[in-house]
Amino acid sequence: MNLWHQMTWEEIGQLTESGMDAALLPVGATEQHGPHLGCGMDSEIAERLSLQVSENTQIALLPTLPYGCSIGHSKRWPGTIALQPKTLIDVVKEIGDWVHASGFKRLFILNSHVSNFAPLRCALEMLRAEHDGFMVAIINSATVSDRVKERHFEDAFDWHANEAETSLMMAVAPDLVREDRLLDSDDPDRTEDCVFSHPVNRTSLNGVTGKPSLATVDKGQMLFDWMVEDLSNLVIKGLQETAPLAESYFKHTQSSNGK
Repeated sequence: MNLWHQMTWEEIGQLTESGMDAALLPVGATEQHGPHLGCGMDSEIAERLSLQVSENTQIALLPTLPYGCSIGHSKRWPGTIALQPKTLIDVVKEIGDWVHASGFKRLFILNSHVSNFAPLRCALEMLRAEHDGFMVAIINSATVSDRVKERHFEDAFDWHANEAETSLMMAVAPDLVREDRLLDSDDPDRTEDCVFSHPVNRTSLNGVTGKPSLATVDKGQMLFDWMVEDLSNLVIKGLQETAPLAESYFKHTQSSNGK
């Protein structure tokens, strides 16, 4: 496994020279997850999933970013530590700059918190515009494949700390789960007919949306295995991808008739 923080600069250089030109950046969050889950749930799943995928594919694995854009969770419940969207954009853009400077041509960003996506997409736009030929992909852990998405959305559309997330933690990080609180943590999705996107303090009584009381270790292990398999396959596919055209981002190409 190629763990960035354990490798020397010579070893990282040798990795790119050997043909592994891709790195994986896990991005999580630190935020309330109801009365039954630890605040690091999103970062935990990002890191554990990335470790398995790195082992399967030998992609270079960057340290997990444990803070994300969690401002929608409000300050009603203690525990959330959130970055502004513009801060997350800058952080990921600058990480990408240095990954590119180290000789890597591909950056996979594994996002495990829904509200990170918009800032991450902005960072992607900036990176590919500044570094010609640098390929950046954002993959959301909960929707990495159809079967994984279906499992996450089973008990709520606007899910959070729900059955799927609770089952995952029961299987891979049981220290984050307070099983004595599962039965009284269920809270329904109140967003179905909403026109606006409301912060969590106005949609949930306890920070949960879904039915964590239905969670089991077996459900979590099956879901985690799917996520590992499907993300590994996606990374392997991305390692072979080239752009459909090799045109420069910066150089204007004159038409054949001179106009």
